[in-house]
Amino acid sequence: MSDKLRVGILGGTGMVGQRFISLLENHPWFEVVLIAASPRSAGKTYEEAVGGRWKMTTPMPEAVKNLVVLDVNEIEKIAAEVDFVFSAVDMTKDEIKAIEEAYAKAEVPVVSNNSAHRWTPDVPMCVPEINPEHMNVIEFQKKRLGTQRGFIAVKPNCSIQSYAPVLTAWAEFEPYEVVVSTYQAISGAGKTFKDWPEMIENIIPYIGGEEEKSEKEPLRIWGEIKDGVIAPANHIKITSQCIRVPVLNGHTASVFVKFKKQPTKEQLIEKLVNFKGVPQELELPSAPKQFIQYLEEDNRPQVTLDVDYEKGMGISVGRIREDSIYDWKFVGLSHNTVRGAAGGAVLCAELLKAQGYITKK
Repeated sequence: MSDKLRVGILGGTGMVGQRFISLLENHPWFEVVLIAASPRSAGKTYEEAVGGRWKMTTPMPEAVKNLVVLDVNEIEKIAAEVDFVFSAVDMTKDEIKAIEEAYAKAEVPVVSNNSAHRWTPDVPMCVPEINPEHMNVIEFQKKRLGTQRGFIAVKPNCSIQSYAPVLTAWAEFEPYEVVVSTYQAISGAGKTFKDWPEMIENIIPYIGGEEEKSEKEPLRIWGEIKDGVIAPANHIKITSQCIRVPVLNGHTASVFVKFKKQPTKEQLIEKLVNFKGVPQELELPSAPKQFIQYLEEDNRPQVTLDVDYEKGMGISVGRIREDSIYDWKFVGLSHNTVRGAAGGAVLCAELLKAQGYITKK
C-alpha cells in the first residue's frame, strides 16, 4: 500500500480541478484516489465526465481516467476514503461555505481554492512564503467546529500573487500606499478561447468582485492572529482596477508604491531576489527554488516568455523605476492557475503536512 496521503478532488471536472489533477500526477507526497463533482457527473468515469472539456496542455493522467466520479454531496462516503481534500467546487458562495464546513466536521482537512471562507476569521488564508504562521489559527477553528483533525484552509485570490509577494519582500521599507492595475487571463474565469471567443482581440474593463479582493486580501495575509482569529493589517492602503485581457494564462500587474523609508533601486532588487520563505527552507516539493526573479530588460516580464517561470510557481518582476508622483513603480507577473490557484493550494497542503496538520488517518 502506498505511503502517500490519499487525496480527493472536489470539483475535479472544472479547470482548476483539472489543474490539481495535472499537478498531482507523480507527486511525492500525495496521490489522487478520488474525484467528486456535481450529481450530473457522478457514476461516470473521470474520462467520460470530462469528455472533450480537458483544458490542460498536457494529457489527462492515465491514473485518473477510470476513477468513477462520486457525487460531491456524498460527504460521509468520501470522508471514509481520503486523508484530505482539495476543493474547487463550482457552487454559490453560501453552498461552498456549507459543504466545505461539512467536510471539515466529517474530520476531513479541506484545502480550498474557493473564496467562500477567505474572510472566515479563524480560517487561514495563506501564501506559504508570506504567512505560514497563520496556520496556527487552525487550532482555534477546530475548537469551534468540534473536530480533531478536520479544518479548512484557503489560498488567496489569483490576482494578488503578482504583487503581494513583492510588497512583502519590501516590508522593511514600509510601503503604505499602493495603486495596482491587474491585466488578467481568461483562464481565471475557467475559460479558454474556444469557450470564450468574444475575448479574442478584446478587453473587458470589469471582473466581478475582483477589485475588492485585490485591495483587501493582502491586508489579511499581512495580518496577525489575535484572540483566535486573524486581524487584517491596517498599515497600508491599496486601490486597484482589474481588467480581463486576451491572454490564456498569466496575470500581470502594474503597480505604484509609496514608502515611508526610501530604498534605492539596488536595494529593491536585492530584497526580491533574496526573498525566501518556509517552503524554500523546508524544500517543499512544489516550492520554487527562487521565488521571485528580477528581469533587467525593458520589455519583461512577458506572458509568453515568463509565465512558466519555476514551473508556474515563481513570480517575475521587471521595470522597477522611480515615479514622478509615487516613489517607485514596477510590473509583476504570476501564473494564475498554477501559483494563483491549484499550485498555490498544493503548496499550502505541503506546508500543512510539514506542520503536522494533515496526516494519514
